[in-house]
Amino acid sequence: MYHLFLHSQLDYRRDIMFTAVLVLMSVSGINGWTDTKVRRFRDNFLFGAATSAYQVEGGWDVDDKGENIWDRFLHEHPGVVADGRNGDVACDSYHKYQRDVEMLRELGVDHYRFSISWSRILPTGFSNEINEKGLEYYDNLIDELLKYDIKPMITLFHFDLPQTLQDLGGWANPLSVEWFEDYARVVFEKFGAKVKYWITINQPNSICVDGYGGIEFAPAVGSSGVGDYLCIKNVLLAHAKAYRLYEEEYKAKYKGSVGISLSVNWADSYDNKTENIESTDLYREFTIGLYMNPIWSKEGDFPAVVKKRVLQRSLEQGYRKSRLPEFSSDEIILLKGSADFLGANHYTTTLVKKAEKRFPSPSIDDDMGVELSQRSEWKTSQSSWLRSAPYGLYKMSIHINKVYDYPPVFITEHGWSTMRGLKDSSRVKILRDYFNALLFAIEDGTDVKGYTAWSLMDNIEWTAGSSERFGLYEVNFDSKEKTRKARLSALVYKRIIEERIVEENWKPDNLNISITKRKKYVKVEL
Repeated sequence: MYHLFLHSQLDYRRDIMFTAVLVLMSVSGINGWTDTKVRRFRDNFLFGAATSAYQVEGGWDVDDKGENIWDRFLHEHPGVVADGRNGDVACDSYHKYQRDVEMLRELGVDHYRFSISWSRILPTGFSNEINEKGLEYYDNLIDELLKYDIKPMITLFHFDLPQTLQDLGGWANPLSVEWFEDYARVVFEKFGAKVKYWITINQPNSICVDGYGGIEFAPAVGSSGVGDYLCIKNVLLAHAKAYRLYEEEYKAKYKGSVGISLSVNWADSYDNKTENIESTDLYREFTIGLYMNPIWSKEGDFPAVVKKRVLQRSLEQGYRKSRLPEFSSDEIILLKGSADFLGANHYTTTLVKKAEKRFPSPSIDDDMGVELSQRSEWKTSQSSWLRSAPYGLYKMSIHINKVYDYPPVFITEHGWSTMRGLKDSSRVKILRDYFNALLFAIEDGTDVKGYTAWSLMDNIEWTAGSSERFGLYEVNFDSKEKTRKARLSALVYKRIIEERIVEENWKPDNLNISITKRKKYVKVEL
């Protein structure tokens, strides 16, 4: 069933109301029509939770682990962390992984998305020196998950490049494509028989635009408009090389699936002015199309409008050619179709209008020429950038269906930040609102295989430290044991997993949580 109010030319005022519409449609009349349908997640829909290595593991220099760019960046610039807490110890999951798995059992999830620290298993970054102690840690974690029928979903790279490779240029160096392929081979060889779900790289935009274009995210290169574009090309090629490696040497044997996790937040026009609608379309191509087009579009390559825009601005700035590097014909072929699923990291929605000011040049901001905002009535989180707009998840889903022909999707991250405290009612509301939006997206054809909550527990949120809490479980970072306690949201999530529906008014009797026998569901085939 297609919801007709979304398939006409909506003005922005209707978007304001869409969050409420998604929640109210099942219980109230809209334009004389009452929908009392109870929407349900199918039995083979996979629910999970996520973390990443630097953010939870700790043990930054134990058992022969090598230094990574976040170790170096936060040690040399401790002042950039909001509360001064870095990932040296974090949640100490390196020693407490069994408690982490126990929490997953309490929730009743189907899968656990975690990342491997490249420098923990390859201390120099290169595959000639393999750290067996690092491999043993991940082997133990995987076995603990499989013991309880929890599927490992491994991310090969989640922001923490070995510092030795960064010293050679990192992702701006074309050789990084080979370095990543070699690293992927080590991991596939070791864990391919046990792991069926793989994510090559998490959020290329954060790696490249923030890390190589900016100065507040490791490795803080500060080469906006040049280094970030070099990084984007190499990261996408590295993904494709790892995908083809698995496809050619491991897929027939192990029958796993390999995807990539991209940031797919939604963007809407600030108003109905033509210039702002056009600016919004351009912004989407720079933030979604730049990463999805090479893999999922029929033509491949970077979006034509992005190539045209960067070339035009580059020539105006005195460059002899575009600052956006080109893909060769062979590279376009390599990238096209190089994913079994899209890992969608979705958090929020922004409003876009044509910029009335000029940005520093060269830069991606200057290439886009847009200004961003969010509606004041959208609920705010502990993070300045994160506001609740559940309708954006629906509209993002419809967009990728239309533009990229219904790719299989895992929601690989979605979450909400709060302050400390176990009674996180705001996270509960956001969880329910976004699940309602997701159910509408599934009903309207989006091929969503599963959902992964960010995050299993409070962790080190990069330069925010522990000042922004995303966990279903609260972590006491001041305690020696790094004690984890279930929040209200953990019990609500557990209930949704068990019942497969969103119950707006359900409340637990208390915050006690225990392990229950997990139901068996039909295996997902991608």
